[in-house]
Amino acid sequence: MRYRLLGRTGLRVSELFFGAMSFYERGGPDALREYRAMLDAYADAGGNVIDTASAYGESEEVVGELLAGRRDRFVVATKYTLSRDRTDPNAAGNHRKNLVLSLEDSLRRLRTDYIDLYWVHIWDRHTPVEETMRALDDAVRAGKILYVGMSDAPAWLVSRADTLAEWRGWTRFAGVQVPYSLLSRDVERELLPMAEALGMSVAVWGALAGGVLSGKFTGPGGTPEEGARRAGATRVDPGSLTSRDHAVAHAVQEVARELGATAAQVAIAWTRTRQAAVHPIVGARDLAQLVENLGAADVVLPGEAVRRLEAAAEFELGFPGDFIAEYEAHTQALGEAASGERDGRRAAAR
Repeated sequence: MRYRLLGRTGLRVSELFFGAMSFYERGGPDALREYRAMLDAYADAGGNVIDTASAYGESEEVVGELLAGRRDRFVVATKYTLSRDRTDPNAAGNHRKNLVLSLEDSLRRLRTDYIDLYWVHIWDRHTPVEETMRALDDAVRAGKILYVGMSDAPAWLVSRADTLAEWRGWTRFAGVQVPYSLLSRDVERELLPMAEALGMSVAVWGALAGGVLSGKFTGPGGTPEEGARRAGATRVDPGSLTSRDHAVAHAVQEVARELGATAAQVAIAWTRTRQAAVHPIVGARDLAQLVENLGAADVVLPGEAVRRLEAAAEFELGFPGDFIAEYEAHTQALGEAASGERDGRRAAAR
């Protein structure tokens, strides 16, 4: 597996991240053996980033146990924001109190003195972003976290927070975490361009759209599995799949057959075709599924295959992306010089 730098830092991270959300319940000895085998397979493939969260049940505790004796070889990423106690109004949110207490809980559960990458789990509309960024920077200066990132937030907020940190000498975001798949391409409108412009890595969840793109519901004999979810949020009802869902899933399967890969591998590989800084988070229910998903690192999609996949997705950028592109297409809008620069960028990209 290849490595890239995390955002504007010097930290080397593998091209695929491991999502430990599936370690939600500790289970008995058999479950722990399966979890260990999965983590070992990921490490043997060259992976070094483990992504979890304080809200993922017992995941942090399981990860802490599995990393005993080898913790420093991994980049451990976890998140805070979601409620620790639903009866306490201050046990959730991005404010300083919840950050401090959540961080201490995560350090204890993960059996470590520091978190490599600490994500803000989701935008909290009630907490000033200045408070969040200063509190994160204080934790960095205290040595309890090394790098920070933002998950599931609008581009304007992330860019504003990052700029505030730059101006005030605080720790800037190294990355963002977003949902991204052939069936969910909204981040192409603002978040991906923002991340590229600001030099942030992009951790991607939901690349298989809850199993829809793996062929679980559209392949021969495909039947829904207990607990299957769409985009990591809601259960997939096979009867609710649209013609667009089926068209994209079948396009993925067709490309997979041509390349000698699996549909899951093609779907994961596609998320990396837009930007080199995109890192899919691969999770799995068992070892066999994880090994299959890790194979996406070796799948290279030809340009023609990418075009076919995207043609099936029926996606439009909308305003202002399409509007600006249309303006750029006319030399009289921005002048001949601008047209030449645009053509030069396209040639360089090819």
